[in-house]
Amino acid sequence: MPWPDLLQRRDRLPAVADLADGFATLLLALGNVTPFELAVTGGRRMATPGLAFLVGYQAALRMLWPSAPLSLGALCATELRSLRPADMQTRLSGLRVSGRKDFVTAGDAADWLLVAARSEEPGETPRLSLAVVYPGEPGVTLEKLPALPLMPDISHGRLHPDGALCELLAGDGWDAYVKPFRTLEDVYVLSSMTAWLYGVGQDSDWPQTLQLRLLALLAGCAEASRQPPDNPAVHVLLAGLFAQFESLKTEVDQALVQGDPQWAQMWQRDRGVMQLAAGARAKRLAKALHRPL
Repeated sequence: MPWPDLLQRRDRLPAVADLADGFATLLLALGNVTPFELAVTGGRRMATPGLAFLVGYQAALRMLWPSAPLSLGALCATELRSLRPADMQTRLSGLRVSGRKDFVTAGDAADWLLVAARSEEPGETPRLSLAVVYPGEPGVTLEKLPALPLMPDISHGRLHPDGALCELLAGDGWDAYVKPFRTLEDVYVLSSMTAWLYGVGQDSDWPQTLQLRLLALLAGCAEASRQPPDNPAVHVLLAGLFAQFESLKTEVDQALVQGDPQWAQMWQRDRGVMQLAAGARAKRLAKALHRPL
C-alpha cells in the first residue's frame, strides 16, 4: 500500500452520473493498483460515500476474480432476499443460464456480471456454479429499479437471464465465490468508506487524533485484506475493525457537524450501509470463536 499517496494527495474526482465512466476515470488516474490500493486510494478520491462504497465493492470483486476485466462489474446472487443455494431458481444448462436475480449493484452500468446458478443434476444436493454473462448479449435483460433512500447515486437492478450464453469460472460457485465474497466485501467496503472519511477529515481539518485513528483503522484493514476469506481468524479481525469503526461514530459526527454541511448530510444519509450485514458478521464471528484459529 503506497501510504504516502494517501497521506499527501488531496485531489478528489467529481461525481458523474455515468458510473461506468466514473470508474474508468478512476482506474486511469490510479494506474496499476492492487485491490486494497483501489479501495483505499480510490475511496479517498470519491465525491460521495455511495461512490466510495462502489469502489470497495469493485475491489472485492477483483479479489474474487483476479482476471476480471478492467471495467465495472457486479455479482448477481440474491434471489428473494436469500443467498441460500436451495432457495435459488436460476439454473445453468450447459453454457446457458436462465432465471432472475433481484438485487444487482450498479447492474445497469456493469460491463460484466457474475451470476450464481444452480448446476446440480435432478435429485442431487443443490450446487452452484458461477457464470459470466455480458449485458447487451442475447438473453440478458437488466431492469433498472427505483433509487433507494440509501446511497441514491448508486443504481441497482434486476437481472433476467433467459437462455443467455455464458462462460463458467472454475471451482464451486458457493465455496469459491458467493460465500467468500461476503467477507471480501466487508473488508474492502470498510476500507473504502474509512478512506473516504479520512479524506473528508483531511479536507476539513478534523482533530489530528481522529485522523490518526482513522489511519490506524486503515492499517488494520490492510492486515485483514492479507488473510484468506475462509480463515476463521479474519472474521475475528473484522469484528475488531468494525468495533473500532463504530467507536469513532460520535467523534466523526461531531467533526462533520462543525464542517461543510454537505459532508454531514451525505454521511447521515448513507452511513447505514455499514450496518446492513451486521447480523451475518455476528454469526461468522460466533462460528470463528468456536473453531481453532
